[in-house]
Amino acid sequence: MKSDAGYNPTIKELPVSERPRERLLNYGVGALSSVELLAIILRTGTHDENVIRMAQRLLATFGGLTGLAKANTSELASEKGLGSAKVAQIKAALELGRRMQLQSPEERPQIRAPTDAANLVMSEMSLLEQEHLRVMLLDTKNYVLATPTIYVGSLNTSLIRVGELFREAIRANCAAVIVLHNHPSGDPTPSPEDVAVTKQIVEAGKLLDVEVLDHLIIGRQRFVSLKERGLGFS
Repeated sequence: MKSDAGYNPTIKELPVSERPRERLLNYGVGALSSVELLAIILRTGTHDENVIRMAQRLLATFGGLTGLAKANTSELASEKGLGSAKVAQIKAALELGRRMQLQSPEERPQIRAPTDAANLVMSEMSLLEQEHLRVMLLDTKNYVLATPTIYVGSLNTSLIRVGELFREAIRANCAAVIVLHNHPSGDPTPSPEDVAVTKQIVEAGKLLDVEVLDHLIIGRQRFVSLKERGLGFS
């Protein structure tokens, strides 16, 4: 689904073939972004916010699907446009996904290349209006365990506490991580600050025995792998 950063058409304004439900039926769930899937669950927006924009806002507010799943019903119900019926639908859908993952761990995405990791977050993170720093937690075979949001705001070496970044990794007893953050400008070109942060994280990973496989910067439908460019990795 293509949309301008400043304008999001309503579902009814989209051609029938481009509407999330029809795309799901025609091409399968894998063709849809997290925003589109959430929009199908929400079904309708509010009088001044279309359902696509509403889905984007919720994912940005709660730090993606993981944050949405962790939020309690009261937190969700406090969001504009979410009544008890929509809150119940969201929680039920996420819980079904969680239970399926527990029953079938082999169905988790496996990361074989930077593109695999980028594709899992691109559709959502490329739309965020603030910088988000996330950590993709991986097991010994590089299957994704979770991708929690660690920071929201400008990446700054003086503000980032590396211990916080690795807290979820240690708690999950994961073998490796991939660090991800977005550039709201749409340009994923690494800044000197990005490289400095990466060096910090890689060194901390060595001390904590958690391998940092890569640091990806997400832009507007494109990304940069700092590992591939040799930036921040020795």
